[in-house]
Amino acid sequence: MKYGRTYNFSAGPATMPEPVLEEIRDEMMNYRGSGMCVMEMSHRSKVFQQIIDEAEADLRELMNIPDNYKVLFIQGGATLQFAMIPMNLMKNGKAVYIETGAWSKKAIAEAKKYGEVIVAASSKDKNYSYIPDCSDLDIPEDTDYVYICENETIHGVTWPKLPNTKGHILVSDQSSMFLSKPCNVADYGMIYGGVQKNIGPAGLAIVIIREDLIREDLDPKTPIYMSYKTHADAGSMYNTPNCWAIYVCGKVFKYLK
Repeated sequence: MKYGRTYNFSAGPATMPEPVLEEIRDEMMNYRGSGMCVMEMSHRSKVFQQIIDEAEADLRELMNIPDNYKVLFIQGGATLQFAMIPMNLMKNGKAVYIETGAWSKKAIAEAKKYGEVIVAASSKDKNYSYIPDCSDLDIPEDTDYVYICENETIHGVTWPKLPNTKGHILVSDQSSMFLSKPCNVADYGMIYGGVQKNIGPAGLAIVIIREDLIREDLDPKTPIYMSYKTHADAGSMYNTPNCWAIYVCGKVFKYLK
């Protein structure tokens, strides 16, 4: 029996592919003969290890992620990354941010707690209704990274062309555009996104980070969970991960393939 579906296109949790939801429904009470739901099983079990391994492998295939990039599944959504990025990447204590809307504005406010933030370009003058010209930014030589929110949901602007970082690392929040179009991962030092806008349920961020950016020499006060090295070394299983979200994302990756 066919029924009417509500299509939610909001910036938060949004519509997922119907075949994926049906497959999840069919596996809800008994995942592939395990006798239990994925929400009930140990994250240390062989069954779940296969789920997370397949999810990573399928994402790597979809995005053609180079071997020298780590794929990390981290709780806390994209908002936690506003702090994790400066905590981990501010080696010289200086970063350049481009202000293009509500999300980059929030990321700037958070990053200022951890070092010097240079807002090299902004569209605040016209209520974030455009992407500023970033072809010749004033970027100090000792800048650790250049940060953009590549698609701003609230103000409705997206980057038609990446900024000229003049050889500096580019970090991009791709939450609301993740897997919506081809992406050359090698153009970035790090890409991240909260999965709830395009891929799965809320409560998970996917971080794709170049291996040489994963550092040990962080501020000693940095919480263990806030270190990318913690997650890279533990295969995203330092603590109990968001098993359900990883499982659902894996389903969507296979659907997209």
